[in-house]
Amino acid sequence: MNSENPGPGVRIVAHPLLRILVSFPIACFCGALATDIVYTRTADMIWADFSAWLLAAAMFMSVPAVIVGFVDLLANRRVLSQRQVWPIVIGSVLVLVLGLFDNLVHSRDAWTSVVPAGLALSAVTVIALLITVWFGSVRLYRPVVAVQYSGARP
Repeated sequence: MNSENPGPGVRIVAHPLLRILVSFPIACFCGALATDIVYTRTADMIWADFSAWLLAAAMFMSVPAVIVGFVDLLANRRVLSQRQVWPIVIGSVLVLVLGLFDNLVHSRDAWTSVVPAGLALSAVTVIALLITVWFGSVRLYRPVVAVQYSGARP
């Protein structure tokens, strides 16, 4: 294993728990953006309700992800010492703050719960989320493939 790229600390059956937990808020935030877009096209209130529920689920599922991420961060000193982890931490906090404000905006009634502030906050949240996910998957936990030469030639 490459010493530059440490693996995630907390695992369940050889799968990194953080990556499993983070997938739920990612799906919910992206789904909220999709339902906001549908609401702006149809003005059917059920889509605004879907957005509010998806945002609430994203915030609820973010709690265990934050706890496991914090444990991963503290348990692996190599991760903590890397400069690349701080944009991920800052991006994650930014996504959670934006998600909280988006959730508060979506708690209003009728058209103003989504248009224009709710839709804009959902879009900014998803953009910040995608950038943070990119930093997390490409920069920090980059898979490393090593080929060892055994000395035998064909």
